[in-house]
Parts: sequence; structure tokens; C-alpha cells
Amino acid sequence: MLPPADAGLTLIEMIVVLAIIALVAALIVPSVIGRPDQARVTVAQADLKSIGAALKMYRLDNGNYPTTEQGLAALVTKPSTGPAATNFAADAYLAQAPADPWGHPYVYRSPGEAGSGFDLLSFGRDGKPGGEGIDADLQDKGH
Repeated sequence: MLPPADAGLTLIEMIVVLAIIALVAALIVPSVIGRPDQARVTVAQADLKSIGAALKMYRLDNGNYPTTEQGLAALVTKPSTGPAATNFAADAYLAQAPADPWGHPYVYRSPGEAGSGFDLLSFGRDGKPGGEGIDADLQDKGH
């Protein structure tokens, strides 16, 4: 059976639907706008843990962490300087050199400030030491 010829939405009904959509968007958008920065912080924290795990695997295989000079590149390609990586994994420890979600390289130090292990940091959105909120430093101190 065919619908009556006057079936459909009137202009008033369309305006009401658009008003409802605009109202819902006005309520939701402000709470979603701050989320990308929070997501980047979460990604950076997850990256720090996975890079830390790769560094620990490197140490298990080779007896020591890569030096500060060798850096995180030692997880991607076998280092040619410094302490030899005698048991370097055939498929490496990471697929590529990591960068934080803001595009800055992670800061790696070995030995760490405590004199052993390593320090692994992201300086946050601003890429500078210190800061607050999303500009705050994120770190993993491996022992």
C-alpha cells in the first residue's frame, strides 16, 4: 500500500529535529573538547611502559641497557658503538624509533638519575622540562 500523498515531514517538524540535534551537540561538545589532550597523555603513558619493557628485554638479552649515547635507536637497530649488543634480537625490540604523541622524541638516560637503570621521559605537550597539566613531564624510571 502506498502512503498518502501528504505523508512526510513539514518544515516545522524539520526545524524541531534540527533544534534537538543542536541542543544535544551543545551539551556534548564542551565535554569532548578537552579529551584529545587527555588521550595523548594516556598514549604517552602506555608508550613509556612498552618502551620500558623493550629496554628490559634488551637488558635481558645483552646484559646491560643501551647507553645514553646509543639511545632508543638501539632498540630499532643493533648499536655499532659502545657496549656491544652480543645477543641482539633478530627482529629488534621496536619497529621504529619512538616519538611522543606531540611529535617530540622521548628522553632516555642510562644510567638514570638514581645511578642505575634508566630514565625515560616525555616532556609533555610543550616539549620542555617541568610544566603542569598536559605540559607536565611523564616518566618511567627503570630499575
